[in-house]
Amino acid sequence: MKPTDNLMDQHRVYKLVLTGGPCGGKTTGQTRLCTFFENLGWKVYRVPETASVLLSGGIKFNDLTPDESYNFQVNLLKTMIQIENTYFELAKSCRRNCLIICDRGVMDASAYIDTDKWERMKNANGWNEIEMRDNRYNQIVHMVSAANGAEEFYSTEDHSCRSEGVDLARELDYKSAAAWIGHPYFDVIDNSTDFDAKVNRMIECVCQKLSIDTGDRLLRTSRKLKFLVSGPLSDIQFPSFQDFNVVHHYLQTSGQRVQTRLRKRGQNGHWSYIHTTRRPHVHGQSIEVKTQLTQRDYLNMLAQKDDAHFTIFKKRRCFLVNNQYFQLDIYQEPSHPRCRGLMLLETYTSLEGDYLKRSLPKFLNIVKEVTGEPSYSMYNLSLKEDWNNTKKFCYSLHGELQRDHDCKAGPSDDE
Repeated sequence: MKPTDNLMDQHRVYKLVLTGGPCGGKTTGQTRLCTFFENLGWKVYRVPETASVLLSGGIKFNDLTPDESYNFQVNLLKTMIQIENTYFELAKSCRRNCLIICDRGVMDASAYIDTDKWERMKNANGWNEIEMRDNRYNQIVHMVSAANGAEEFYSTEDHSCRSEGVDLARELDYKSAAAWIGHPYFDVIDNSTDFDAKVNRMIECVCQKLSIDTGDRLLRTSRKLKFLVSGPLSDIQFPSFQDFNVVHHYLQTSGQRVQTRLRKRGQNGHWSYIHTTRRPHVHGQSIEVKTQLTQRDYLNMLAQKDDAHFTIFKKRRCFLVNNQYFQLDIYQEPSHPRCRGLMLLETYTSLEGDYLKRSLPKFLNIVKEVTGEPSYSMYNLSLKEDWNNTKKFCYSLHGELQRDHDCKAGPSDDE
C-alpha cells in the first residue's frame, strides 16, 4: 500500500454483514439499503444467505445423522466463503465504490453449532475468529428479532424456511448477536422505534461508519457515548464477552489539522490492522476514513510514528447488555501516569435520559459520562508532554476552541 496520503484516493470496497434474529427486518432492510447506496452512485452486490439456498433444496436437519449434520455445516461454511469471495473479487475490479451486503456471515454458523463442534470445525480447517470475524468484514449490523420488543409483529408466515416460536426466536436472536461479539464495528438495531425508523437507523449506522453525510434524508439519532468507569472488575458479573489486546500509534501528518493513527487489535496471536485518517469537514464536522491493512503495510507505516505521543496499550472487553453493544477499554502499562487505572466504556445508542440509564450495565461502577471531554480523548491521553506545558492539547473536536494552531483535528474518538 502507498503512503497514507494516497489511502483515500482508492475506490472503496465495503463488506457489510446484515444479520439478526428471525423476523428482524433483514430482507426489507437489505432492499432499502441497496436502493439508498445505488442512489449515491455506488455499485451494490447482495450475497444471498447460503443456508436458505441449501435448505430450500429439500434438506431437513431432523433427517440427518449427527455426522451428516456436522459435515453439512462444514460444507455450508465452505460454500458461504466461496460465494462471498466471488463477490469480493468482483468488487476489487469495479471502478466504482462498492458495497457488498452479506445476508449473514461466516460467524453466524457458530450460533447453530455446539461449542465443541465449532472448535473442532475451526481446528480441522485452519480457521480462526480474528480472520473469520474481524478481518473478513468491515461492519456487522444485527437486526433484533421482532420477538424481542415487538412481539405483536412477529410472524413466520412469509418465510418458507422459518418455523420458530417467539421463545425460540428470542434465543436464536441472542445467539446470532453473541456470535459477532468482538467485531470492532458491530451495531445492534433494536425495536425501540417503529419499523420504518428501525430501517432508517440501520442505514444511518452504515453511513456513519463510512463518513457519508446523509443530510436530511435520514433522522440522525444514534451517537457515540463514553463513560468513565471505576474498579474493581469481576469477570463473573459480565455476560458472555470477548477480550482483545489493542495497540494504538499516532503518526506524523503533513496537514496541520489532520490526525492519522494505526491500530493493532487481536487475541490468541491473531491480529487485525486498521489505519485511520481524521480530518475536519468543511461544514465543521470531522470525518474519519478507516482502511484495513496487511501486517506488512502496518509495519511499514510504523516508521511514520509521531514521537510526541506515547503508544497506547489497552485491553478491550466487548459484550452485549439489553440489546446494547459495549466496549470497555482498560488502559495497560506502559503508559503515561494519567492513564494508569483508566477504564472507559463506549457504546452507540439513540436512547436518552432514564431510558439510557436503564440500558447501562448495572454491574459496572459508572462514575460519569465523559463524551466529548478532551481530558478523556485518546489523542490527548497519549501526549508525552504535560498538558499544562504543551501546545498540542486539543480542547475541541472541530477546532473552534483550540489553544493554538499546533492543535490538529481535535480530540480523537477511540476506535
